[in-house]
Amino acid sequence: MKLQYLEFEKPLQDLATKVEELEKAHHDNPKLNIAKEIKQLQSKRDDLLHEIYDQLNAWQISQVSRHPQRPYTNDYIDNLFTDFQELHGDRAFADDAAIIGGLANFEDQPVMVVGQQKGRDTKERQYRNFGMPKPEGYRKALRLFRLAEKFNLPVITLIDTPGAYPGIDAEERGQSEAIARNLYAMTELRTPIIGIVIGEGGSGGALALGVVDHLMMLQFSTYSVISPEGCASILYKDAKKADIAAESLGITAEYLKKVGLADEIIPEPLGGAHRNISATMESVKQSLSKQLNRIQKQPIDILLSTRYQRLMSYGDFES
Repeated sequence: MKLQYLEFEKPLQDLATKVEELEKAHHDNPKLNIAKEIKQLQSKRDDLLHEIYDQLNAWQISQVSRHPQRPYTNDYIDNLFTDFQELHGDRAFADDAAIIGGLANFEDQPVMVVGQQKGRDTKERQYRNFGMPKPEGYRKALRLFRLAEKFNLPVITLIDTPGAYPGIDAEERGQSEAIARNLYAMTELRTPIIGIVIGEGGSGGALALGVVDHLMMLQFSTYSVISPEGCASILYKDAKKADIAAESLGITAEYLKKVGLADEIIPEPLGGAHRNISATMESVKQSLSKQLNRIQKQPIDILLSTRYQRLMSYGDFES
């Protein structure tokens, strides 16, 4: 699949296009002595990639977190887990395709995996509701959490949503109640929970999978009470001021780790997870393996006490 470039990557795209043209010319006519020129352009391209990604602001990181080629929950399930068995439905209303969950093995250990899933093309995006769950999605997730608790299985959540679906039908079926119930249930769930923000973690829609014992964020992921556009629309009456709102919100992994809302930052390949998916998967696998082994060694009562203290510490600060 041809790499898609973001707006701030335009200079990089121009260089990459020139490199591709020279490489094609050399392939079509091997007698052309342009290897030196290709190497110089490749080096310049790599230097520019470093320069751009070393200076990303919050709004640009938000764009990277939403990149259409970024790996989604299904990609992580396919690459990190084996024997995945998807479980469907909330046993009350319907099956919500925006949330995927089921039993799987991670390094030969049974676990429960639950995450939001976006779509790659128009048809799948509609089917997945653009990764925005409805109440039945959160109730399905809760059913799987309870199942994991019953069989002493660790829970791994993969967070990637712009937010819970705000439509009338979702509100009629109790969207806020479903999210609130998940928050409450996860605080007392008697099994280890690890959360990984793999893309954008938006509002309560993300938090409904985010009450965990250890929260990891990919380097270019975001986690926020509202999207930058939503914040700008409310505060400035202009969604085009999303870049200003993004800086004020403090949505980046680096900032959230600094203030204690995220526990760990998983480094991404230069240019984002979509540029080297295999390297991304390896980094996530190593971090997940380490933290899962650590958390499982703790007695469940200690784990629950620590989880509670973690929640109660949110908002503490010194001026």
